[in-house]
Parts: sequence; structure tokens; C-alpha cells
Amino acid sequence: MAISMGGGGGPMVEMNTTPLIDVMLVLLIMFIITIPIQTHAVKLDLPVPSDDPPLEDIVDPVVNRITVDFLNDIYWNGTPVTPDQLAAFFTQSSRLDPQPEVHVRPDALSRYDVVSEIMASAQRNGVTKIGFVGNEQYASLK
Repeated sequence: MAISMGGGGGPMVEMNTTPLIDVMLVLLIMFIITIPIQTHAVKLDLPVPSDDPPLEDIVDPVVNRITVDFLNDIYWNGTPVTPDQLAAFFTQSSRLDPQPEVHVRPDALSRYDVVSEIMASAQRNGVTKIGFVGNEQYASLK
């Protein structure tokens, strides 16, 4: 049995695709690993922007302030609370008519998972009026 070597010792004109396939497989594995991380989200029903003027009969709406400091401690209107106490406060405030607004002010150094757990707890307990205040502190971090 004889093996043909492409005739006469000329240069090989076919490209070696093995390294290209290896790189493609590594990239494919990296994409598969990173895609589930990007799909995690807390779904909140945010209000639609409107040009309507605010109602005149509501002079000072009731506002509950949640603060998260750089040590990830949670404060409800200046009082330290645990996540379970915060859920109870959310349940109480969601039953009021009209529902009070909840203003969340996280510190720039607080962890994202603490703030996202606050938002998820608010949603689970029926809070519909929630917003972030103090976002100007993040402009200097860019």
C-alpha cells in the first residue's frame, strides 16, 4: 500500500484549520457560561412617563425612606431593620390607601445584591410606588 503525498513535493495549499476550530470552541464555551449571568433581573412595573400635572389634592405624599449604607446595613426611615422587618413594613405600607412612596437610597459602596433583594421584597409584598433617590453620587464614579 502506498500513500500519496500530493504529488512531487510542492507546497501544501490547504490551510490548517485545527487552531481555528479550537479557538471557536473556546469562545463558544465562554458564551455559554456567561449568558445565564446576564439574564437575571428583578421585574418591576415602573410607571409610564406622563405629561399630566400632578394631582392638586395631594400636597405632601407619604414617603418611606430606605437607606443602605456602605456596610450594607438597611435603614427604614432612619431606623436599622433586618430584611424580615423590612418585608413586614412593605406589607403594612402596601395595604394603605393611598399607598406611600418608597424611596431607596443605596450608598455607592453598597452591594448590588442587597439592593436587588430590597426591590424583590418590595415587589413580593405588593409595593407599587418605589424609586431611587441620590443617583447623582454615581455620576462621579464613571
